Amino acid sequence: MLEKEKMDRINELAKISKERSLNESEKKEQESLRKEYLEMFRKSFKKRLDNIDIEYVD
Repeated sequence: MLEKEKMDRINELAKISKERSLNESEKKEQESLRKEYLEMFRKSFKKRLDNIDIEYVD
């Protein structure tokens, strides 16, 4: 998964955005971190799904 520091930064930027508007560099950083998080999540989720074996009971 994503590094703890990056997850903390995503959460920090989300908190800041609730208090005030993010500036352009913060918005770009947030977008980049979220994109990276989603890519990692999708890869991890796909890997889990690929390892599932479905067995049918006859």
